[in-house]
Amino acid sequence: MIASFLLVAAGVGVCVIGAVAWREHRRGVADRDMQRRREEEHRRQAIELVESEARLQLSVDAITQGVVLATADGVEIYRNRYAQAFAEARHGEALVEACIGDLLAQAAHGETVEREVELFGPPRRCYFVSAKPLRIDDKNYGAVAQIDDVTESQRLDAMRRDFVSNISHELRTPMGALCLLAETLAGESDPLVVSRLATRVQAEAIRLSDTMNDLLELSQIESDEMIERTVVSIQDVVRDALLRVSQAAANRQIQIEISLPELVLEVQGDQRQLTSAVFNLLDNAVKYSEVQRKVWVTVRTVRAAWASKAPRQEPLEAVVEIEVRDEGCGIAPDHAQRIFERFYRVDNSRTDAVAGVGLGLAIVRHVATNHNGEVEVASGLGQGSTFTLRLAGTLRLAGCSGVDSSGVDSSGVDISGAGTRAGPGAGMADDFVGAAV
Repeated sequence: MIASFLLVAAGVGVCVIGAVAWREHRRGVADRDMQRRREEEHRRQAIELVESEARLQLSVDAITQGVVLATADGVEIYRNRYAQAFAEARHGEALVEACIGDLLAQAAHGETVEREVELFGPPRRCYFVSAKPLRIDDKNYGAVAQIDDVTESQRLDAMRRDFVSNISHELRTPMGALCLLAETLAGESDPLVVSRLATRVQAEAIRLSDTMNDLLELSQIESDEMIERTVVSIQDVVRDALLRVSQAAANRQIQIEISLPELVLEVQGDQRQLTSAVFNLLDNAVKYSEVQRKVWVTVRTVRAAWASKAPRQEPLEAVVEIEVRDEGCGIAPDHAQRIFERFYRVDNSRTDAVAGVGLGLAIVRHVATNHNGEVEVASGLGQGSTFTLRLAGTLRLAGCSGVDSSGVDSSGVDISGAGTRAGPGAGMADDFVGAAV
């Protein structure tokens, strides 16, 4: 009996001990599982924190502004890539770095400050530096400084002011002349005087109309940056430009000689814009040349040597150059880089006598930009000027577009190269050079 009781007691004891051990085991497993989950959560949060910091740093580095952070004591703790360039500067930009330090120190004491730093270069630059405190509920967390390059915005503002000033002047002059002439005409009875004044009225009206037309053309070209490109023949562009300038050349007895290749030169672009660019180059050459002088137009490609090595039916890539050369008064070197600005005109007695508002070369520059090309000038005072318009295009081994066997194109302009003809404007398209490019 006692033995049976002891056996039962021992069995119960074993069961109790086993239950306690199992409970402790389960508790240990649960604790380890919880610890593992905590560690995984900490690792995940650490990875997210690193990724967030990297994302934030990349984002701040990508902006086109300088950003510098400082503690409440004014100690710098971060700057992005743009601002880092000023910390490493040794020349003019070192002034910007000194300004950043001064403004951060003031902002750390609760002030919002800003300053403009102008560097005279070259190149000339202007930076706007601002700093403000970082405060929440009167608790100071430090300060942040921002650095902006405002050179381009200031240049655009200056261009807008110049545009308004120049166009107001250019419109006021013919309008004032028209009002004065109309007032004089109203009280004049002499037919000869009336005829002379009427001629002046017509000239001023044409000047006003030309100014408005140039403005509209420039505005349209500037808005056509995403032009619809088609295949355009350079020979057709030159021909159309020659026809537009022929009357002005004849009036000044200017002989225009052209040199065109037999290769068909083609570009992807807008024929109206390209014709306008070539016309403006020719128009300037005619206006700034003395009477009875010559103007040369040369079309060539700098890679024409490929023609002898390629199949005749295959178009070849080429850089097309349209060169307009005159024997005019020339351009001083200090003006050469500014003549492509709107309304810019060289100030001398010769150019003051020439009608125009200084928009023609601005049109040429914008057309070149729209076609991924370039325009350059080579000139000197008293040495004439040479303007070169470069465009990327193709060439084909064929006869010139629109030219028949007699050497006369569809417009009736002789480009046969039969010799130079005498008379005003007679050489409009003479001196045709075959395949020599």
